[in-house]
Amino acid sequence: MAMSFGGGRGDDDDAAPMAEMNVTPLVDVMLVLLIIFMVAAPMMTVGVPVNLPRTAAARAASSNPPLILTVAPGNRLYVGKEEVTEEALTQRLLALRESDPEAPVHVRGDRSVPYGDVLRAMGRVSRAGITKVSLIAEADAAAPAVQAR
Repeated sequence: MAMSFGGGRGDDDDAAPMAEMNVTPLVDVMLVLLIIFMVAAPMMTVGVPVNLPRTAAARAASSNPPLILTVAPGNRLYVGKEEVTEEALTQRLLALRESDPEAPVHVRGDRSVPYGDVLRAMGRVSRAGITKVSLIAEADAAAPAVQAR
């Protein structure tokens, strides 16, 4: 004599495994992680904070991660976030060219730095034999969007 307390079919077993997976907690965790990364990503800028000039030019794409060379006020040079002398910069650039001849170098020059100081840093890059050199600038919010052809 079998008794059923579940109200419904008498052959249901409450101890049977569930056939469906509850994905709601997984979706909640993924959304929280997405929000965290969206907030944290703009804060992960590489290099020394400088006041970059503005431009309306389109952003260039690069396949290799570039070496960031910053020319800060007072003619201070930084590779990434590390301050270097002009002689040490030449050695770093030569070592970069030997390890990867196609490595790009992006030069960031503060708006208040004389143009000649930025060109002198770019000259050191070209004397080291590195041919892929780019200047970094901020996008000008007031300029109209330019369509790439």
